[in-house]
Amino acid sequence: MDSSQVTLRLEKGVTGFRDGSDPPVPSTDPRACRVAWYAAARAAHGQVENFTEREHPQNFHSATISDREGTHIALFHAHYPLIAFVGDRRGWYTDEFQEPPAWATVLGDVGFVVLSAARLLSPLSESDTSALSAAEWRQIMRWRPETLGATLFNSWD
Repeated sequence: MDSSQVTLRLEKGVTGFRDGSDPPVPSTDPRACRVAWYAAARAAHGQVENFTEREHPQNFHSATISDREGTHIALFHAHYPLIAFVGDRRGWYTDEFQEPPAWATVLGDVGFVVLSAARLLSPLSESDTSALSAAEWRQIMRWRPETLGATLFNSWD
């Protein structure tokens, strides 16, 4: 899990945007996301309901596990190994982030960073944004996300 006291550094391309002269943004392999999600389902004693790869303009994949506690929906960032939990499936997110279930530590064990609701709901200004490109800042100024989560898990076009 992440620590809410540590400043999160947003790497270049984390919004999914880049300047034309920049190298392509990195990609999180959907297969690795699926493998991690099935490991999480085993830890939760639950069942994977689905895993949906991102569709333009989303910059995240989404997945659902059902267990005796209910339904858990995760967003897997398409460019960096970041995961957020939300209450329902949507095309975009602003402030709907939830705390991860206890079994989500398994996702961290396989290389993903599971973000807390407190971190995702924090203002973007509380993160280190020094690596973001000019193209990313143009999108941020256009879409005006109020939270870190809305910046990281977006459907901007």
